[in-house]
Amino acid sequence: MSSDPPRNVSTASAGRNKSVNQEPVTSVLPGGDVPYDPNQEWDADGEVLAALGYKPEFKREFSLFTTFCVSFAILGLLPSFASTLYYGMGYAGTAVKQAHTRIQTGMTWGWLVAMIGIQCVAMSMAELCSSMPTSGGLYYAAAVLAPKGWGPFAAWITGWSNWMGQVTGAPSVNYGTAAMILAAASIMNPSYVPTNYQTFLLTVLIMLIHACMSSLPTRWIAKINSVGSTFNMLALIVVLIIIPSANNRESRGLPKFTPSSQVWGDIYEGTSFPPGVAVLMSFVSVIWTMSGYDSPFHLAEECSNANIASPRAIVLTSSVGGIFGWFLQLVVAYTVVSIDDALESPVGQPFAAYLDQILPQRISMAILALSIVAGFFMGQGCMIAASRVTFAYARDDCFPLSNIWKQVNPVTRTPVNAVWFNCGIGIICLLLIFGGELAVGALFSIGAIAMFVAFTTPIFIRTFFVGNRFRRGPWHLGRFSPYIGALASAFVALMVPILCLPTVTGDDLTPDLMNWTCLVYGGPMLFVLVWWAVSARTWFKGPKVNVEHLMLGDGGAAVVQGKDADADADADSSGAPEVVGGKAAEDLKKL
Repeated sequence: MSSDPPRNVSTASAGRNKSVNQEPVTSVLPGGDVPYDPNQEWDADGEVLAALGYKPEFKREFSLFTTFCVSFAILGLLPSFASTLYYGMGYAGTAVKQAHTRIQTGMTWGWLVAMIGIQCVAMSMAELCSSMPTSGGLYYAAAVLAPKGWGPFAAWITGWSNWMGQVTGAPSVNYGTAAMILAAASIMNPSYVPTNYQTFLLTVLIMLIHACMSSLPTRWIAKINSVGSTFNMLALIVVLIIIPSANNRESRGLPKFTPSSQVWGDIYEGTSFPPGVAVLMSFVSVIWTMSGYDSPFHLAEECSNANIASPRAIVLTSSVGGIFGWFLQLVVAYTVVSIDDALESPVGQPFAAYLDQILPQRISMAILALSIVAGFFMGQGCMIAASRVTFAYARDDCFPLSNIWKQVNPVTRTPVNAVWFNCGIGIICLLLIFGGELAVGALFSIGAIAMFVAFTTPIFIRTFFVGNRFRRGPWHLGRFSPYIGALASAFVALMVPILCLPTVTGDDLTPDLMNWTCLVYGGPMLFVLVWWAVSARTWFKGPKVNVEHLMLGDGGAAVVQGKDADADADADSSGAPEVVGGKAAEDLKKL
């Protein structure tokens, strides 16, 4: 990978004379057009965004560090690991045959194998981000890169899948946080057993608090997430130190740590599938935990030096998260006493039950408290990222009532309406709590599958269909790009069906043991496909530009205003609007 020096110039006057071909972007605009706004001067970031067809609407108050902070807060390694320990621990095992217990190999080898595929996805996404640093992100990239005639459809599928992953992010995180809070109450008072109703109400309360926080100005949001990310990192380091040093396995007549030959050996049989498939099924924990690295893409319009800082933040998040996440997996694998007891504990939360197994109560409660606070910050970061995705798609009229959801609040300069729209959808999703653990568990699998489909669709198109139509940005993978993209695509193609498998097969499979991911994700996506076939294909043309641009040619020039163009500037088959209207001679003189 490499970072070329920025090719765009910083002066507004020079930027307003440059055509799209002179910018380091792959744009929906025709290559020879010159983005133009008589009422606004652009800086370097504004020029790049204008070349993509959008006028600047946010203050660029995120830096590389603060963008990384948001994405790392969304990654939330400690609370993510705590929330999904059931999947990593219950599906495959790292070998410990102690009485009736084994530890999972999916937590050791599995994390390493999964991270190879995830890192390929992250690096390929970062390359796209450098070339197309806009809030629409993956959706915009799919529209621009798709083969002729397929741009709008690729954008439609990518956008809706990404939105489903984003909108279920905050509810799933906040559900995990609420479960940890109630589990702490159960540890302190063993006679207390949380009910679904209590879990639902507590999760809804956290959702409402996050919606209020996410409606603040960008500057405040950046500061809050800097604090949250710092806390997440410090809490993770504290946990990595305390658990190995303070565990009380020896008081149970066990060695302080499980022997390495057992941790890296046999597999805990947590499913009816063969061991290899069971290990792959445990990847849902890794994939869901590591799904926040796309956030810098969606925050690109609020980040300075976006076509370099945003892709760097993507790779930094996935790399740091992968390394520290593996360390946390190893700590648990070397110290867990009984997987069965952790999974079946009346506490109702495997991570809390695991801590109660190996630590004195005061220490386990302290670690649980750190995980809860980290989870709170993580949920808020998820809501921020989701609101930017909703805003970007509403800007292109993807949703019913898009005119409402795409409004930027004039006071905070943030998409407040989109925040509350997502909050409402998230609360509706939380009704799955009343369907039981497997039903609400679909929120986690949806997040993994929906995000992976959205992540990889433009990567797959870029790798196998684009050829030389892709104009790389200043951050790129060089000659390794097609190989890394191919590995990313193959990994996702393998994992999507795996994540839909139930834990049991044959006569043992009953409705209450079914993996409902295929229904909860597939149902809405089927509706989206039917909607496309019946109606959307006639009016949805992909990204809508909202910046005027001049087309220079033999016959003079023409001007188009994307937001006002007839039929939203009838798009050509690649999703790019035709140039209509024309008052060019007068405007060319201004340039």
